[in-house]
Amino acid sequence: MPQDRVTLADVAQLAGVSLATISKVLNGRADVSPPTRARIEKLLEEHGYERRGNRDISKGGFIELVFHELDPLWSMELLSGVEAVAKDHGLSVVLTVSGDRRSPDPMWIEGVLRRRPVGIVLVFSDIPGEQRDRLRSRGIPFVVVDPAGEPPADAPYVGSANWSGGLTATRHLIALGHTRIATITGMEEMMCSFARVDGYRSAMKSAGLEIDPAWIRFGNFRVSGGYDHAMDLLSLPNRPTAIFAGSDLQALGVMDAARAKGLRIPEDLSVVGYDDIALSQWVTPRLTTIHQPLRRMGEEAARLAIRLSEGVPPTALRLDLAINLVVRESTAPPAVTM
Repeated sequence: MPQDRVTLADVAQLAGVSLATISKVLNGRADVSPPTRARIEKLLEEHGYERRGNRDISKGGFIELVFHELDPLWSMELLSGVEAVAKDHGLSVVLTVSGDRRSPDPMWIEGVLRRRPVGIVLVFSDIPGEQRDRLRSRGIPFVVVDPAGEPPADAPYVGSANWSGGLTATRHLIALGHTRIATITGMEEMMCSFARVDGYRSAMKSAGLEIDPAWIRFGNFRVSGGYDHAMDLLSLPNRPTAIFAGSDLQALGVMDAARAKGLRIPEDLSVVGYDDIALSQWVTPRLTTIHQPLRRMGEEAARLAIRLSEGVPPTALRLDLAINLVVRESTAPPAVTM
């Protein structure tokens, strides 16, 4: 039968079940046997059934924001952005923690189909194809925000310019006169880690500066990763005079390591962070960092999810927001001219 004309009655007939059973599956009800559910899901996917948008959000509802973990600093910025837009539209926000850095837990999909949010904002690098298909067939729009990896090509996405961030941070240090510049980024499996390192490499190469392979480190975006790698870097015979950290938390770890080594910031070591979390302007010295517009990313993701729920097609599936350098007190020219 033509995919654009498939009806629930057609699917019910093919599956040999009632329309009531189809409805239970579509709404995530638990009282359907796993084999029957799997058969119906397969038929829905094969015949391209998709519940249309045009949902009337004036009747209320909520946006579901899904993290793999809650960071008390970074996550709250995204949450505040989503909350602001939801409030403007008379919606609330449900916060869910599920899965790992790549995707939500498989059991999450069953719950979200029962909850039927207006839209979903996912802070993950990916969402499995089977989950994407089930959400689309129920007419539940989703948006991936600030992915750690490369989001699916057909998934609406809001992120920031990670490569430009790495380039800008490194160029700032070069302009101050530093030539021995190291970087500590995030996990190797994360695309944003590589993008920031690629920006660092581009700045170094365009300035004609040598890059010692030992100066490039993959950490964990946490204080511990910054501290451990900085202790090692600052023990090198030809230690760096500046370190670009891939997150503000790692930058705080770098600063702790410098103090443990008896080094002054910025007199003996310049440090640049990434994210511009609130804490970065309260540490001593105040942290020079790359401002990643986390709150606005949350706002744009929520707006996109709401537009999709109303049946408004996006003008573009990918939105990369600009970053900017915030110069504070943790960077200065090197003490000795290189």
